[in-house]
Amino acid sequence: MNKPKLWASLSLLAVLLLTSCASRKNFVYLQDMQMGEKYPYDVGYEAVVHRDDRLSITVSCKNPELAIPFNIYGGTFHVGADGNVTADAATRVNEKGYRVDVEGNIDFPILGKLHVEGLKVSEVTNLIKTRLIEGDYMKDPLVSIEFLNFKYTVLGAVANNGTFSVDGDRVTLLEAIAKAGDLDAKARTNRVAVIRESNGERQMFMHDLRSKDLFDSPCFYLQQNDIVYVEPKYRKKDNEERGWQIGTTMLSAVTAACSIIWATK
Repeated sequence: MNKPKLWASLSLLAVLLLTSCASRKNFVYLQDMQMGEKYPYDVGYEAVVHRDDRLSITVSCKNPELAIPFNIYGGTFHVGADGNVTADAATRVNEKGYRVDVEGNIDFPILGKLHVEGLKVSEVTNLIKTRLIEGDYMKDPLVSIEFLNFKYTVLGAVANNGTFSVDGDRVTLLEAIAKAGDLDAKARTNRVAVIRESNGERQMFMHDLRSKDLFDSPCFYLQQNDIVYVEPKYRKKDNEERGWQIGTTMLSAVTAACSIIWATK
């Protein structure tokens, strides 16, 4: 092989190697976490009740007949050996529950309207217990509350855009992204937004999935109706990509010029 062809081949190989080494995207999550180091988390996290939530509320006590009027949505109930009243599982799946209206209230049997918007599940439980005891309806009530329509939406640079429902009321931002099929090749790991509604206002929180600071975010645990938006790169390159693109372009131009000079000689 003559020198011009050899030089051109070596130049092309160098360009290919440099391009292949360019990291177009960093998919390493939580890369600043240290092995063996402990990171605290909120073990007492609870979901907050919002408007349009549907709540399954079951009341029971040692005297089953006293609890029946407070379980109008349950349909069929069973009295256990300990005297507690529980709803039939098949019935509970189809029940509509108590809808939180636009004013943040639910219309509860006998107790009337209860304002529950903005309260945690445990706070709603205590509210109902207190009203039952103060009204002398029962002495030791047991109140069980579950969300029937807890959902969130994931949009942007993920495999599957859409609205997702979960059992219970506890889902993390990472779990939400995983359920949406993980990030795609166009995603920016440092530009993951959560849009949240609270007190009649919307607020956006931005996250970097590469950092352990994600654990300290108020949106690490999603709330009802949160919107997760993963920003794509579009046509505008980030600094890393732009640097590699300029470098490879300049190298290609230099090698092409050298090849032409060698060829003319």
